[in-house]
Amino acid sequence: QVTLVESGGGLVQAGGSLRLSCAASGRTFSRYNMGWFRQAPGKEREIVARINGNGDNTAYEDSVKGRFTISRDNAKNTVYLQMNSLKPEDTAVYFCALARYAGVWSRRGSDYDYWGQGTQVTVSS
Repeated sequence: QVTLVESGGGLVQAGGSLRLSCAASGRTFSRYNMGWFRQAPGKEREIVARINGNGDNTAYEDSVKGRFTISRDNAKNTVYLQMNSLKPEDTAVYFCALARYAGVWSRRGSDYDYWGQGTQVTVSS
């Protein structure tokens, strides 16, 4: 059984920074691509960023490109999301997710089988 636990959310002013962490257990972590998703109230869940198993390939949605950075430390079974220049529209619950199969490289939430409980990020204007 895979367990993902996020941490690092909170309240921050616009222009500020937060670093989210997602600690994984229960699977050979380095074989699987990971994603960060978010869901704002009344909106659908959307992907924010993804990273491949060894961390040398990343992808970002246009809304966060240049402000957010995804990374991973396979020795610690942890993936990170560094969020800079935060905006009020970044306010959401953020989730990390682990892909269904090794090698899956996807923006779709349905291609990720394991999810964390979520961490709230609130950006005040």
